[in-house]
Amino acid sequence: MRKNIFTTQNTPFTGCFIATKNNPIMKQLSLLFFATLLLTSCGNSEPSSVDTIIASGNVEELQQKRNELTTEVQEINAKIKLLDEKLKEVSPDANVPLITSFIAKDTIFNHFVELQGSVETDQNIVVTPEMGGVLTNVYVKEGQRVRKGQTLARVDDGGMSQQLAQLEVQADLAKTTFERQERLWNQKIGSEIQYLQAKSNYEGMQKNINSMKQQLAKATVRAPFSGTIDDIITEQGSVVSPGQTPILRIVSLNDMYISTNVPETYITDVVEGKEVKAFFPVLNKTIDAKVSQTASYINPDNRTFKAEIDVPNKENTIKPNLTARLQINDYTNKNAILIPQSIISENAQGEQYVYVLKEKQENKAVASRVIIETGKTQGDQIEVLSGLENGAELIEEGARSVKDGQTVKIISY
Repeated sequence: MRKNIFTTQNTPFTGCFIATKNNPIMKQLSLLFFATLLLTSCGNSEPSSVDTIIASGNVEELQQKRNELTTEVQEINAKIKLLDEKLKEVSPDANVPLITSFIAKDTIFNHFVELQGSVETDQNIVVTPEMGGVLTNVYVKEGQRVRKGQTLARVDDGGMSQQLAQLEVQADLAKTTFERQERLWNQKIGSEIQYLQAKSNYEGMQKNINSMKQQLAKATVRAPFSGTIDDIITEQGSVVSPGQTPILRIVSLNDMYISTNVPETYITDVVEGKEVKAFFPVLNKTIDAKVSQTASYINPDNRTFKAEIDVPNKENTIKPNLTARLQINDYTNKNAILIPQSIISENAQGEQYVYVLKEKQENKAVASRVIIETGKTQGDQIEVLSGLENGAELIEEGARSVKDGQTVKIISY
């Protein structure tokens, strides 16, 4: 152990180091170490001296002090350079950058366009009466399941049923008269005109009865399809108008679909049969579906076209107007090479490049710059269209700190 004492102005400094004649690197490090400590110890008294010079405003003193400090910095940089050169000579690995690498392999790449959609159903309607009058009966309750054709409500027919009964009585008489005239006519008894009049009268009565029955049927409100009564809108005893007064709402959750507007740029990519992932945030549920229909009309206001996705709803948890986030598969490459976007750099010409490993020996290799062309992105991965071969080994961590042709050392975790 050897002790050296340095004195700077009025400030003593004591330091110690280990050096041997057989270790020149340690000598150089020791010199640098003590030079740094010397400047540091000098720096303890510099602030007041520098502040004093600055406060004085003397140009000559300011320039002199700056020159002194600049000289000291240059001397230290020169010593550091000498040490770096010696380190390269005795320890070649000292300044070799450390990197990690991975093997680029082709894989199936599915790209998805993300859109917002809303659940809809064609079987979600408000039922109105076909006949005006007093709503005499409502036969169902909210939440009740009904089948197609089931009677839901009835409107007062205004005496139409009594008129129908009278017509049926008259029709029975007309039928009897016609049958008698027909028997006589078959026996060549009576005139032809009597037979034809009886026949015409009977057929006319039948048509009147059928017409009356059709009108009377409008007094009965029936379910247009099987579903669930969602809301009773008009209570029993209210006066209703044909086609205007809503009586109840019926909904079916069987035939549901998601409707979304797709930008026109995807018109050739988003077509019938494309796979879709639909996520419902409220339900925290994701389902797999397919595009069932695309519109042929492009909306000129927002330059989009409509697409529909059928939704399976066996559990009846998906409701109309529910919001859905859609991922529609618009592009697939079965032999795509994907790499992280973070390892890509760009040169002054706007070309993208990455570093691949060449001349690999054990844990060392040479970094080689390769110009690439990229395609679509998905998350933090990007598709490489050209420039890379399947099985190429790329630099991952440290990709932005190496140079072309530089030797690198591969580390693994």
